[in-house]
Amino acid sequence: MSEENLNHDDPQHHEGDQAEEMTEEGAPVAPESETSETDPIDRELEIFQDLQRLQADFVNYRARVERDRGAERQAAIAEAIRAFLPALDDLTRAEQHGDLQEGTPMAAIASKLKAAGEKFGLKSFGAKGDKFDPEHHDALVQTPNPEVTEATVADVIELGYQIGDRMLRPAKVAVFVPAE
Repeated sequence: MSEENLNHDDPQHHEGDQAEEMTEEGAPVAPESETSETDPIDRELEIFQDLQRLQADFVNYRARVERDRGAERQAAIAEAIRAFLPALDDLTRAEQHGDLQEGTPMAAIASKLKAAGEKFGLKSFGAKGDKFDPEHHDALVQTPNPEVTEATVADVIELGYQIGDRMLRPAKVAVFVPAE
């Protein structure tokens, strides 16, 4: 290397210039004239904007907490009702077999349980003749039938239940499928 290459006073050579190095790295560098006191109005504006951001963060946090609280409540309700589904199945079978006579204490209990479920939005689904939907039905039996053109519910073994859009249990069904 020649001595000219080692000369750091060359205007093209900026090695060691901190302002340029920081700018190259992406860090903002304030000119020396701005490093002194900032304008009080600018500082107040900065504080005001920080407070607005903080308030928006708090509003978003509160909305998220309320939404999560509602989802947790719905999940708890769904789990509690899911525990009663076998009893509802037994009551439905008893009603189908004529074991629940109108005016009997057992019929009163059955209607109260159904009303309690409806209070929380419990809905049953799955009826004979419905179009088979694998998302809502569990096919326990498939029987070929030349009279159907698409899979159709032939018989309902157990009703399906849902609360709102949340499925608690799919309906267990027998299905007629088109004969080949």
